[in-house]
Amino acid sequence: MLVGLIDYLDSVKKRDPAPRSRWEVLLYPGVLALGLHRVAHWLFEAKLYFLARLVNHFSRFLTAIDIHPGATIGKYFFIDHGFTVIGETAEIGDWVTIYQCVTLGGTNPTNGQPGKRHPTISDYAIIGSGAQVIGPITVGQRARIGANAVVTDDVPEGATMIGMKARSTLVPAEEWLREFIPYGTPCDEPCEDQSTVGKRRADAMEAELAALRAELEALKADRAAPEAAERDPMRRSGSGS
Repeated sequence: MLVGLIDYLDSVKKRDPAPRSRWEVLLYPGVLALGLHRVAHWLFEAKLYFLARLVNHFSRFLTAIDIHPGATIGKYFFIDHGFTVIGETAEIGDWVTIYQCVTLGGTNPTNGQPGKRHPTISDYAIIGSGAQVIGPITVGQRARIGANAVVTDDVPEGATMIGMKARSTLVPAEEWLREFIPYGTPCDEPCEDQSTVGKRRADAMEAELAALRAELEALKADRAAPEAAERDPMRRSGSGS
């Protein structure tokens, strides 16, 4: 058991450069929340629902992370910082990373049965801060959910989802195979193809900006001409003779 704990702490250190030792990781709210969730989930499966909820609420009080006791979570799961909500029927695979203020939320069942209401997050997925993943959808392996994205449809393997409502931008194979990429959407990775659509949009915006500047200069010149005539004494005397 101690070896498993050390392996888990090392897995967190691989994804977070902040801690100077693995023992610092023990103080992380996400690590505490996961440990208490393991207890709550065991009680939930034993149908000791009140006790499971009691542990859940205690964990939420300590960590500001709300993981329903019924949620199924795999190995090496890491919540960085906290303020995360994970619903009852959520399923999370191995080596999944979630940043702060994420919701794995559910949809209201239309048939009156609880059923599967929350997302399934596959292995090695990364969910950026503030993202909302809603409904019984599947996020594919090594997919990334960008910060503040709202995802309500299935996500293909290796895709990066951005925006509200999120749209998919497939990740190149050489990036997909990298061991870990933090935050879901790295700054050095373009989200759109700048060589085609993106470049045309940028060129159009620059042309429009140049036209607006020319129009502004023309308006300034038209306004300056009568003001200059009024200040010219020769023009004023000539107009009165």
